[in-house]
Amino acid sequence: MKKITALKLQKRNKNRVNVYLDGEFAAGLSRIVAGWLQIGQEISEEKLADLLAKDEVEIALQRAVNFISLRPRSEKEVRQNLYKHKIDEETIQTVLEKLRRGGLVDDSGFAEMWVENRSKFRPRGRSLLRMELRQKGIQDPVIEDNLQDVDEGSLAYRAAQKQARKYAHLERQEFRKKLSGFLARRGFPYAIIYDIIPKIWEEFSSQQQT
Repeated sequence: MKKITALKLQKRNKNRVNVYLDGEFAAGLSRIVAGWLQIGQEISEEKLADLLAKDEVEIALQRAVNFISLRPRSEKEVRQNLYKHKIDEETIQTVLEKLRRGGLVDDSGFAEMWVENRSKFRPRGRSLLRMELRQKGIQDPVIEDNLQDVDEGSLAYRAAQKQARKYAHLERQEFRKKLSGFLARRGFPYAIIYDIIPKIWEEFSSQQQT
């Protein structure tokens, strides 16, 4: 057993504490982990090792929280970010469990937000949304649950109306070709594209004639 002889806040990071045992520096710990320590307290090597392990989790947790604070993230994105910083698998699993319990990662909520955001600002079809969510690590049942109410016809029409302004000067065939390609790249099925293109062409033709 060794005795804690000093607890000092780090000069460069006031959220971390330097722990001294028997007059010598032993470890740096987060203030949360070191919160229960007191000068004069005796501590075993096993307990110190346990504190260091908890500190690794706390460091990884704060890194994950900072990452999430930029925008909502899927579990896969959080995992990849922690791997990038060389966090071990056991610590990552512990961090993800803490984030789940705190409601900070929720793949179902993430998928719902993703579909709503895309539909509002950059409309696209189910196939492209499905591919994007799979890339984010979202499981297929969650994806399908969030795609069932997607109105591809309405979204394709909105996307086509906006994009068609760029092609309004083109002849009919070139207009159809350009707009069809755009909608296909946005993941809309051919049947919907085939139905919408003539409507959009008529709208723009009428506007040019007035």
